Amino acid sequence: MNGTGVAPAESSSMLGYCRRWPDQALRLGYWEGEPVAVVVEADGDDWPGFRDWLAQVSVTQSELLATALQVTRWDRDHRFCGRCGHATRRLTHEFAMQCDHCGLRGYPRISPCIITLVTHGRDMLLARGPRFPPQRYSTLAGFIEPGEAVEAAVRREVMEEVGVDVGRVSFFKSQSWPFPHSLMMGFFAEAASRDIHIDGQEIVDAAWFSPATLPQLPPAYSISRQLIETHRGAVAMR
Repeated sequence: MNGTGVAPAESSSMLGYCRRWPDQALRLGYWEGEPVAVVVEADGDDWPGFRDWLAQVSVTQSELLATALQVTRWDRDHRFCGRCGHATRRLTHEFAMQCDHCGLRGYPRISPCIITLVTHGRDMLLARGPRFPPQRYSTLAGFIEPGEAVEAAVRREVMEEVGVDVGRVSFFKSQSWPFPHSLMMGFFAEAASRDIHIDGQEIVDAAWFSPATLPQLPPAYSISRQLIETHRGAVAMR
């Protein structure tokens, strides 16, 4: 692994057998009963990108890749104590950095986020952010703020981004999203009205779409796309 991609093994998988791990290998734990580790290297500019791997690996392998991405970033960014500034050392029995000077112990950062498909009957409210690929629309998402309940974050983010009040909120599923360290919690939310008022900053366009006339969508492995496809399937069965 390097800063942008993962080296393919001889089997074209992201996993390869190693008789002896290099000294700089970071242990990730076990996967299917076998010990696994990740090594960060400087070369490999032609390696497949992280998102390319996510599009082709299984769910369990995607979770392993997410662990590798988050642990390597954490190891790089937390070599010194955030309280006293002294060097830290990584503990071998858990994901933790220990400061022997002041005793502070740091763990990999996980940022909880909500991602929400807002519906009104059959229709779906999809939106575009300023950095989206051309013509792509997606569901609404945002970080949970300190002291905020998850359901409250859903209602706040929807109101802030598109000005829509929502009623019933129901949990769908979660997905680790290691870009760089998010945990996405997916929800369906029922809109109380169809009036849209975008914020113009995080959202540059939003509209209601029917299941039969959808714009360009996020990739299939994303929880955003899974929310959309689940709603489309439910509508088709009515």
